[in-house]
Amino acid sequence: MSSEQWIAAKPSPQVDEIAQRFVDLSHPRLGSKAISCSDDFFAPMERILSPQSPIFVPDKYDDNGKWMDGWESRRKRVAGHDWCIIKLGAPGRIHAFDIETSHFTGNFPPAASIEAWSGEGEPDEKTEWQTLVPQMDLQGDSHHLVEIENGEVWSYLRLNIFPDGGVARLRVFGEIFKDWDAVSNSEIVDLAAQVNGGTAIIWNDAHFGVPSNMIAPGRGINMGDGWETARRRIPGNDWSILKLGHSGIVENLVVDTKFFKGNFPDRCSIRAALIEGEIGSDELAKQSENWPILLPEVKLSADAEHEFSDELAALGPISHLRLDIFPDGGISRLRLFGKKA
Repeated sequence: MSSEQWIAAKPSPQVDEIAQRFVDLSHPRLGSKAISCSDDFFAPMERILSPQSPIFVPDKYDDNGKWMDGWESRRKRVAGHDWCIIKLGAPGRIHAFDIETSHFTGNFPPAASIEAWSGEGEPDEKTEWQTLVPQMDLQGDSHHLVEIENGEVWSYLRLNIFPDGGVARLRVFGEIFKDWDAVSNSEIVDLAAQVNGGTAIIWNDAHFGVPSNMIAPGRGINMGDGWETARRRIPGNDWSILKLGHSGIVENLVVDTKFFKGNFPDRCSIRAALIEGEIGSDELAKQSENWPILLPEVKLSADAEHEFSDELAALGPISHLRLDIFPDGGISRLRLFGKKA
């Protein structure tokens, strides 16, 4: 950054815990975007989905007034309220929202609600929205974590603020829906990809970056866009467990260490299994230590894509995998290409 002095948003342990369990369906890398709003005079609607934590720059102004890191409407002088419509890049089932007002103190909305819709085309004035979060009170400079129970798949959201003001971020935590019936048995797909319903479910360490980054779309954008553990000072190795979007037979895989140069793992291996039914996290982690080996221990190198096919064991259909890295370090992306079972 330049010589500007800026203040970062305060972290929220509750939100961080939810973020580790679910996918942020509002993340721009999934294709999510703010498509319309009633007003964004002071701060553009696009900022509400920025993946970075909001900041405050005390002496920064633009042509319309104080520069704010979020979406902010002008002071309303007529009846009604402001709203912002968001298109989710990947439709999904929503489990929680975080309405964040960090750095908005005298200009936050007193209340907000969230509605959802799924349908053909884009919503218009005739759209019948369904309320997921009824109107609730907001506080300034705060996180508002709201967990919901709704099993439907949604593709559009409308954030309503009453009557006006600014929201720093809207996070939408849930599970991506993939229509696997539309995928043929002969089609090669990335079974672990986030956009295909893959999820990171358990890991022993994620100090610098969470395992879900490994299955995000595209290649990593920097060293922070991957799974990276702290420096290991005790015997052993680090690991993470992923659940595939659909059980399948893996034909080749890619381990990508892009941007990890002085901190890539020396080696890695992958174990895998077909798991049916629900198993607790502790039991699953214990069982994974003895799963059959899909990829035996292999050497890795810095800032490179490592492709494996001949090395893979013929395990048949799998639904879960355990990635072991030795002894620690960072992996940018992990791809498992194969056919659905």
